Amino acid sequence: MDSLFLDSNFANYLSGNKKNFEDNLLREADTVKDKISDILKIGNIDLINNANKVVGFIIEDKEDELQQFALQEGIAWATHSIPLTFKLEWVQAIRRTLWTYIQKYNHLKNIDVDALFVLEKQINNRVDKFLNTFFLKYSSYKDQLLAAQKELVEDLSVPIIPISPTICILPLIGSIDFYRSQIIEGKVLEEVGRLHLQTLIIDLSGVADMETDVIENVLKIIKGTSMMGCQTVITGLRADVVRKIINLGISFGQNTQTFGTLQQALSKYMIS
Repeated sequence: MDSLFLDSNFANYLSGNKKNFEDNLLREADTVKDKISDILKIGNIDLINNANKVVGFIIEDKEDELQQFALQEGIAWATHSIPLTFKLEWVQAIRRTLWTYIQKYNHLKNIDVDALFVLEKQINNRVDKFLNTFFLKYSSYKDQLLAAQKELVEDLSVPIIPISPTICILPLIGSIDFYRSQIIEGKVLEEVGRLHLQTLIIDLSGVADMETDVIENVLKIIKGTSMMGCQTVITGLRADVVRKIINLGISFGQNTQTFGTLQQALSKYMIS
């Protein structure tokens, strides 16, 4: 690890000018300073305190701690969806403010010019590595959150409800596009196999219309569950959907029962 060309007294110099340093930092971060209280409230992220940590890790040669803190910050900012532009402006303000105080300190200590060039490279490299680590973690963690949210939405869109050890109801509500019908197909076949279902009641009373490709996917679901030894029962078909099925010349097959309402199907298949 490279050592910074700053003596141990520089940390004391910053500590003695802590309030002035923070005031200078706020002047440098013109946009972010108005968001500090909001960010603290939203994500319990104290920008001022965290800036002091970053500066401390940089000037005290604590590179491992600096990178670990960047990872923590990436997760925190991604979790609360705080705009990355604020982070970029804030870190650049930290960089500029730190150099302002290095310049002031140099007037007192007269650091060698060659040493200053090396110092510039070391400090800026550490700031850049902090930013890179932060952005990479923010991006990867955000992707994980989106994937988890997507999976949750998909699970909620296929609410398979057990009513006995071998019978489940799948009440479908709202519009069903081709993408959702594929999700339904995958989830249904997975649950039929996992639960060893014998009967799946699909209630379509909450579906006003279905496109041709969606109807075809429903037929695939019926065929697939049948191949796995599970009978499919269709309830609640609306007139518009039935008309479209008839016009397409499609039938559900002899092994698929249909009922006008879910209650009618339950009265036959519900086990007391």
